[in-house]
Amino acid sequence: MKVILAQPRGFCAGVVRAIDIVERSLAQRSEPVYVRHEIVHNRHVVNDLKAKGARFVEDLAEVPNGALTIFSAHGVSRAVEADAQTRRLTVVDATCPLVSKVHKQGQRYSSLGRTVILIGHAGHPEIEGTLGRISGPVYLVENRDDVAKLDIPDDTPVAYITQTTLSVDDTRATIEAVKERFTDVIGPETRDICYATQNRQTAVRDLCRFVEVLLVVGASNSSNSNRLREIGAECGIPSYLVADGSEVDPAWLAGVNLVGVTAGASAPDVLVEDVIAAIGRVSPIEIEILDGVEEKITFRLPPELLEAS
Repeated sequence: MKVILAQPRGFCAGVVRAIDIVERSLAQRSEPVYVRHEIVHNRHVVNDLKAKGARFVEDLAEVPNGALTIFSAHGVSRAVEADAQTRRLTVVDATCPLVSKVHKQGQRYSSLGRTVILIGHAGHPEIEGTLGRISGPVYLVENRDDVAKLDIPDDTPVAYITQTTLSVDDTRATIEAVKERFTDVIGPETRDICYATQNRQTAVRDLCRFVEVLLVVGASNSSNSNRLREIGAECGIPSYLVADGSEVDPAWLAGVNLVGVTAGASAPDVLVEDVIAAIGRVSPIEIEILDGVEEKITFRLPPELLEAS
């Protein structure tokens, strides 16, 4: 059996930065380090950081006044920031710089007097944070049907922004619907879309040209991992989302010669290796890496961590 690995796959620069922030904070302090929400959506990563001493909370009320608190890569609302200040928490912000860029875009469009249309998934922590960053009118839509339902006059000056775990392909139809309905529309250039999301989706589409089954390594609550599995299914390939090798069902591989493997942006290499090992227990394997984009982007750590290192 041949296992073909997508390229790129796994950790993106924003995830690497967020995990590094937690690990450095733990190494530099003897007192407890708290993290609001999962630093990234992967329980293996979270459990590893817990074992190193990180304490994860969903509400800042769980954090003692004055304690060091890290905001997750998904970003937070202004209300959460204000709560942290009231509680005199020492905050290190691990928000992905690309998420922060979306926040700034939304704020800028709102300051120009435009109604903001946010394209994304309701309930996702990134969306909750972004909604809480924009002071003016903002409406959340998930698809083009939602655009038609918006209770806004068609001549309203609007601007659109998007969730970073959605690609150009994911948002194209919804953006077109916004432009078709409203007469005065602006939005970010396509190059402002998260590079990692687009690259991983393009790689999966390439991979699906060759394989009979697709395994996506990632957490069930990871938006970008779920989308990779959906793309495989859209390509007509039996596609499965697995957290690790223990979730690989040998029945999926019966009579299969070519298996594709990729990983969401919050899934570490060790889990990909675990899934490959699970495939190897079903049949002897040969591994090939598909040609693809080599990502070289890195994001700087917060100044307070660099100064202390």
